[in-house]
Amino acid sequence: MFDPNNRRFLYPFINCTNCGPRFSIIESLPYDRPNTSMKKFQMCDECKAEYKNPLDRRFHAQPIACPECGPKVQLLNHQGKTICEKEDAISEAVQKIKEGKIIALKGLGGFQLIVIAENDDAVKILRHRKHRDEKPFALMFPSIEMIKEHCFVSGVEENTLISSESPIVLLRKKSGFRYPVSDIQHQASSISDSVAPQNPYLGVMLPYTPLHHLIMKKLSQPVIATSGNISEEPMCIDENEAIERLSGIADYFLVHNRPIIRPVDDSVVRILKDELMILRRARGYSPLPISITNAAEEDFICVGGHLKNTVSVKKGNKVFLSQHIGDLENTEAERYFCNTISDFKQMYKVNPTYLVHDLHPDYTSTKYCSTQNLKAISVQHHLAHIAGCYEENHLEGKCFAVCWDGTGYGFDKTIWGGEFFSYSEEEFSRVAHFRKFRIPGGDAAIKDTRRSLTGILYEIFGNDIPIAKLNRVIPENELLLFAQMLNKNINCFETTSVGRIFDAVSSLLNICSKSSYEAQAAMMLEFAADQTTLSRYDFNLTDNSIFIVDWQPMFEQMINEIFRGVEASVISAKFHNTLVEIIITLSKKIGLTDVILTGGCFQNVFLLERTIDKLVEEKFKPHWNKLVSTNDGGISFGQAVFANHILKRQNKTKIIQTEKMGA
Repeated sequence: MFDPNNRRFLYPFINCTNCGPRFSIIESLPYDRPNTSMKKFQMCDECKAEYKNPLDRRFHAQPIACPECGPKVQLLNHQGKTICEKEDAISEAVQKIKEGKIIALKGLGGFQLIVIAENDDAVKILRHRKHRDEKPFALMFPSIEMIKEHCFVSGVEENTLISSESPIVLLRKKSGFRYPVSDIQHQASSISDSVAPQNPYLGVMLPYTPLHHLIMKKLSQPVIATSGNISEEPMCIDENEAIERLSGIADYFLVHNRPIIRPVDDSVVRILKDELMILRRARGYSPLPISITNAAEEDFICVGGHLKNTVSVKKGNKVFLSQHIGDLENTEAERYFCNTISDFKQMYKVNPTYLVHDLHPDYTSTKYCSTQNLKAISVQHHLAHIAGCYEENHLEGKCFAVCWDGTGYGFDKTIWGGEFFSYSEEEFSRVAHFRKFRIPGGDAAIKDTRRSLTGILYEIFGNDIPIAKLNRVIPENELLLFAQMLNKNINCFETTSVGRIFDAVSSLLNICSKSSYEAQAAMMLEFAADQTTLSRYDFNLTDNSIFIVDWQPMFEQMINEIFRGVEASVISAKFHNTLVEIIITLSKKIGLTDVILTGGCFQNVFLLERTIDKLVEEKFKPHWNKLVSTNDGGISFGQAVFANHILKRQNKTKIIQTEKMGA
């Protein structure tokens, strides 16, 4: 592409058979050109000769193209009128980016919004227009060398960045955030603080398409490259749709005429213990199958959860996990969800025997199953998390499973989220959970962390909440209102959720009272924790039919320390350390060697790493999610594994019954 003597010099659709377009352009299997969106481009004689020559690198390279016969780029204004084409379009787009303009770029799997990362005003304008107050933006850098100027990069992280999957990798910033004193001091970064406010990490990636390479070579500086959508909506994949939906965000549109068949967002990963941990499974990883052991005969479709939705197709001994779909909270997302199911059924020629869904009756995904004329299997939310992690780590026999997250519908119709199970392919039992508490305000509690805190305080103090001490966190009038709701049990829900306990502590420490995006309060609490603090708080463990983890002593001690002036960073660390100790204590009591750590709370590196280290120290074998998201993006895969376990047990019972009848 950068060889002036090559006929594809500076051509933005030069192809690579290893990491080029495939999933975003394929209409049906097999992967042949007539089954892709490249079928509309008739190969010129030179391309045709390369395509048909077994000795040529481009032999049967399905996206093969050149400037004569392939796709072309155009730059449009926000009204959709053409400004220029081909190389001029790219050069002009780069100039607009340098001027601080927002460009909607039609990429590999959908539109991205591009803006210069060093222009604070431009970044703030993007936040305002996209309705994205504080959630971090992903960055694209021209080179690995420039990434290393801004972030700490290990060997494994570098290999992941330059891999053919080319995901967004979460890396620790070198500057702009408080670190332990032992860290080397670095100069202030030129990247706007508004890119990832109050966050010690940057999500970074390298150019992964020829068009990205051309833009970044001309720019020579990092840009924001975020999904082309308004917050919570799916990505745009068509230029007409993009102009309609993004004209209020983007100043210009850099588009091309190769159709995108399905949206495919960027994958997000981090490296933990020198191993890949996928947080959002999409481009580069989906829909690559995951093999499962002891597969049942039946094929089925799993529709996932409500947030971070994915769907999975079980066919034979393979589970094909879809790209990230997102939160099913609007009509566009629901349409994308339904289209993905139809897409996978057609692509993999699956005639499902069952639909598998979450136990929650009000999830959009659950309601979808009720409209289909198929048998349904419901899988409890946390058992899906556990089953997926169990299968991914190739476990056998009984293990002790810890599953902590924000929200999961329990068998008792309350909201679970602080769960401990004994689990195997043959059987499971809930062996422990966190003490329940009520939260006022329903779904509002997810964004208003003060509601979770009030629920905890009410559980401890009743109507005698020490208002005089706590109104710095919660204004007295609001505290009284929440307490009144709890007194009369108006619009309150009962929960064991560790995710909501994180929220309560974050609010108690005045770190985050209102979350503008999911898990913000928990993330900020993690980032505030002092890495050198090793002490912890007390907790009680009651042993009835199952163990109950009582968090009250911990909260009482935290409240006392707050009013003694102990720093929030120390309290946060001690809170995290207490959670680690809870896992260790219960692991010893349950007495199983293999310990699963899964659910959204284990995206927390401080919590996960310290738990792993302590379990190993105590001679346990910890297991966590790596190739399947530990958050709700992994639910559909876990549903597939759990449903497979159910069907294997049923089929085994049928065989036994048949044998008895024959006898």
